[in-house]
Amino acid sequence: MLLEIEYYFEKEAFRKQTETMGVQRKVKRGDAWFPVKVGKSYYNSLNQLAVEVFRTTDQDIEHNFEFGRPVCFFKVKEGEGKAIQYASYTATVSFVDGDRMVVTVPDNIHVIDLQDASQLGLQLFFDETSYRTMFDALDRVMKAKNNRLAYLRDLFYSSKKVERFSFDPMRFPWLNPSQEKAVNDVLRSKDVMVVHGPPGTGKTTTLVEAIYETLHRESQVLVCAQSNMAVDWISEKLVDRGVNVLRIGNPTRVNDKMLSFTYERRFESHPDYPQLWAIRKAIRDLRGQKKRGGESYHQKMERLKSRATEIEIRIHTELFGEARVIASTLVGSANRLLEGQKFATLFIDEAAQALEAACWIPIRRCSRVVFAGDHQQLPPTIKSLPALKGGLGKTLMERIVENKPDVVALLKEQYRMNEDIMRFSSDWFYDGKVESAPQVKYRGILDYDTPMVWIDTSEIGEREQFVGESFGRINKAEAELTLKTLQDYFTKIGKTRILEEQIDVGVISPYRAQVQYLRSLVKKRDFFKPYRRLITINTVDGFQGQERDVILISLVRSNDEGQIGFLRDLRRMNVAITRARMKLIILGDKTTMMRHPFYKKLYEYVEGLKFYST
Repeated sequence: MLLEIEYYFEKEAFRKQTETMGVQRKVKRGDAWFPVKVGKSYYNSLNQLAVEVFRTTDQDIEHNFEFGRPVCFFKVKEGEGKAIQYASYTATVSFVDGDRMVVTVPDNIHVIDLQDASQLGLQLFFDETSYRTMFDALDRVMKAKNNRLAYLRDLFYSSKKVERFSFDPMRFPWLNPSQEKAVNDVLRSKDVMVVHGPPGTGKTTTLVEAIYETLHRESQVLVCAQSNMAVDWISEKLVDRGVNVLRIGNPTRVNDKMLSFTYERRFESHPDYPQLWAIRKAIRDLRGQKKRGGESYHQKMERLKSRATEIEIRIHTELFGEARVIASTLVGSANRLLEGQKFATLFIDEAAQALEAACWIPIRRCSRVVFAGDHQQLPPTIKSLPALKGGLGKTLMERIVENKPDVVALLKEQYRMNEDIMRFSSDWFYDGKVESAPQVKYRGILDYDTPMVWIDTSEIGEREQFVGESFGRINKAEAELTLKTLQDYFTKIGKTRILEEQIDVGVISPYRAQVQYLRSLVKKRDFFKPYRRLITINTVDGFQGQERDVILISLVRSNDEGQIGFLRDLRRMNVAITRARMKLIILGDKTTMMRHPFYKKLYEYVEGLKFYST
């Protein structure tokens, strides 16, 4: 089973990393904070022991901690070899806000030991729970008989016709024709529907409209996505439409607006919560008593527990009763808070980035499914090569698109890019079906500017270098040239205009080592000081779902063999080039890149624009 191959591969990789990788390396990768300071501890509204943790150094490094991820405390022992001693328990991230994290820990640990510890760190732990949840979901799907789950399973993996309701189309004058058609297709579908949203085509707008309209027909829907960030995004848009959303789990951006629709915050805002808190405190005090024996102790404990459970159930029932949308990640939909809940419709956003097994976790609770995403953009992250070659990266959404092209609604009008930037992506990935909205077709920053440029770096005389296992490649001369190119472009636009109009820039590289090197260079350059807030430097994955006025892409690869590594996954490149609204500058070694037909075609297309614009 492919998922098992990935599971054992990741588990083994984690074991090796834990045993052999130095603490500083983990910190640099964003997988650890060290040293940390432990702040206060308290019981949260879900009655879990929560502990505050503060990062004290390396605060500029982007980390990979987010809600729900398992973590482990460790101590670095002074002396020879600086041995690492791991705690015997795992904790779970509750939320992260800048350099402050809150984790939940087992009830029986002594928090004071953490508060007093020196040379204490926190690192990501292997995510056993997510895999177990996916294995369990697949097991149930395979064993399903004579029920809705079995029906959907058999339907998804065959070319069997789907059923539809028939009614006259509804009008949505504020949507474009392809968006309007997609919403109507969702409303008519009985079993499954796919909203295929290429870059800039308003997939979220369409999905929010489809959910909003579905709620005129159903009392409650389940909305899921692969990542916490995607769940936050769609939840926020629904809240803006006045929909009562209940978010299971904590958001990635910790602000009052986002927190206000989380289960945890709503739970503790309930009028009955102070009473529940007092009972829980009484239970803890009773447990702490020296004399625990005797009938009165047990009777008192049982009475308090029973009263607490009664209030918990009442608050929980009210929160779920009021909510119109329940929102969580795919794995988060297995949360015990959702036990026994059933939904007529499930919406899965970012479905093209989700493992097939993960999608089945919430499908078990639902009668029909609406997938939204773009299988021509970033795929799921697969770490094991045999699992990837075996087809683990193929998503459920992709299977349905192949088996049932008639259930796919393609959004065809994009509102982000200048026509010249958009055209190559449309022709290569979407059969030329995506068109530009009139208001963005000719958008640009400078008069007579070519929207798309390729700067050939083959003549700078420096090749790529390999940096550490899985950390990737770096091309220092290309990084210098990337920033010089940006500096020249900024000089042409002028400082006043950049700051007044807040012209923003994204610098993208597929390799993390190049990203970190570019970040360090920008920090050192006085020229970029006034523009720091307007410049984002990140990997392709870090830019998914985002856009900028100006995008520069540093391709890094430069070698005699024409090796381009994972740049062969063209979906990554599709994401990179479609982040730009008005100007796209690609920096890459022409002789290395053009051995691949896609990059050859891209280079020729860009050169053609130069000729065309002169």
